Amino acid sequence: MSSTIGKYRWTICSLVFFATTINYLDRAVISLLKSTLTVEMNWNDGDYANIEIAFKISYAIGLLLAGKFIDSIGTKKGYAWATGLWSVSAVAHAFASSVFGFGVARAALGVTEAGNFPAAIKTVAEWFPKKERALATGIFNSGANIGAIIAPLTVPFIAVTIGWQWAFILTGILGFIWLFFWMRSYYKPANHPKLSKEEFDYIHGDIDEQPDLVETKKQPFTWLRLMKYRQTWAFSIGKFLTDPIWWFYLFWLPDFLESEYHLKGTAIALPVALVYTISTFGSVGGGWLPLYLIKKNWTVFKARKSSMLFYAFFVLPILFAQILGQVNMWLAVIVIGLAAAAHQAWSANIFTTVSDMFPKRAIGSVTGIGGMFGAIGGILLSFFVQKNLFVHYRSINQIEIAYYIMFLVCGLSYLIAWVIMHFLVPKVKVIADQ
Repeated sequence: MSSTIGKYRWTICSLVFFATTINYLDRAVISLLKSTLTVEMNWNDGDYANIEIAFKISYAIGLLLAGKFIDSIGTKKGYAWATGLWSVSAVAHAFASSVFGFGVARAALGVTEAGNFPAAIKTVAEWFPKKERALATGIFNSGANIGAIIAPLTVPFIAVTIGWQWAFILTGILGFIWLFFWMRSYYKPANHPKLSKEEFDYIHGDIDEQPDLVETKKQPFTWLRLMKYRQTWAFSIGKFLTDPIWWFYLFWLPDFLESEYHLKGTAIALPVALVYTISTFGSVGGGWLPLYLIKKNWTVFKARKSSMLFYAFFVLPILFAQILGQVNMWLAVIVIGLAAAAHQAWSANIFTTVSDMFPKRAIGSVTGIGGMFGAIGGILLSFFVQKNLFVHYRSINQIEIAYYIMFLVCGLSYLIAWVIMHFLVPKVKVIADQ
């Protein structure tokens, strides 16, 4: 059947996958150079947290602006501007020479990288029917894992052989290569010369959806209007409670391995890569499960919510990460990897709830609002927990207590988020495109 329909939509999905891979590769470089830069720049945990807070504040602002910007100028131009600017910002880290300089570079990276997910989710909504969107989202979102795998396998070695500055330069250049292929390959389905009529009809085959061939004058989806909907708040609160957990893994996993098991430099490459390899399976599997349930005649909404509840429970073993790690480090690494996999599975579905509940022309804006709340959650976690908690317990040589507390937060956040989302939107209600 797929050969009759056509598969060009998966080519588009692969482009979004590579953009997300580069996005997270650029983002992860600094965590892998933390020990090196601590010596070079005379940092402490508070300085590192401040640099990451600068990233998250600008990322939060950027998400709010990027979603609206991409809805306004379109997916192709919006994604191109975002990728080009974040690539410049990534390279700029190589020329920073102080905590303040890195803070400026991270802020620039944050505001520009914010364009990735609003553009990616909007791309998926334009190119996939609802039943396939979680799978497509899971596939492109697995780029976050691939980026996080590539980073520890390359960055420490680049830093050791030719200098830490080149780790930022070489990873930043990749975005410009991606831009070339994006500008040549992406058009909306209605205008794409390589898309067959059969695949076009399949993409727009949802019962409650018609092809967006003619623009009509409709009531604009302003931020104020969107904030009146319970659906917006359900998505935003879900992101607020769970996005910070992924950032915690991304920015603090190398430190955990160094603090608990005394791994440094290239020695952390394999365990970090294993965590994100495991999480890749969760990302793709997270999109597969609701698709399977939909094929079993479950409604889209029921399949999505049931899958998210399953993933929320799948995170819980991280509560025992340090206990297992006392037996063997690799047991802790595997449990963290499973939690990261559950997060990515959750993420594939929570992103897709936006296109389930809102028309296409509002998707970028809603994704940006929810992403902003996720970034605010990350800021609060960094400021109130990581900055103060980690500095305090490291100063008294009891850093393991800080990680016990953080793993407790990681384990419970998804169940709390699911319950709140369920009470806000107990039944599916699609916002009318008026």
